[in-house]
Amino acid sequence: MADTRIIAFFNLKPGVAVADYEAWARAVDLPTVNGLPSISKFEVFRATAVLGSDAPPPYAYFEIIDVADMDQFGQDVATPLMQKIAGDFAGMAEVTFNITEQVA
Repeated sequence: MADTRIIAFFNLKPGVAVADYEAWARAVDLPTVNGLPSISKFEVFRATAVLGSDAPPPYAYFEIIDVADMDQFGQDVATPLMQKIAGDFAGMAEVTFNITEQVA
């Protein structure tokens, strides 16, 4: 069975410093989530531009989370450590998590 891909789009909440969020993402979020049994790969990206436009990107960041086992993922995110990380993230960002399926 193919991985389930979750794509999260988000902006930092007012008052959250970019440097603080990015340091936390590198030091805490990325290594912890990538270490979960259910995760094949977890990456965080910063949007830098909108192609063909001078408008700012609608979201400053996005995450791609490739989940190998959704049942295990549910167990993984229920742990006290992941609940703390999720709470810390929610305090920093306004986020929408999108579960996707490949079309082509």
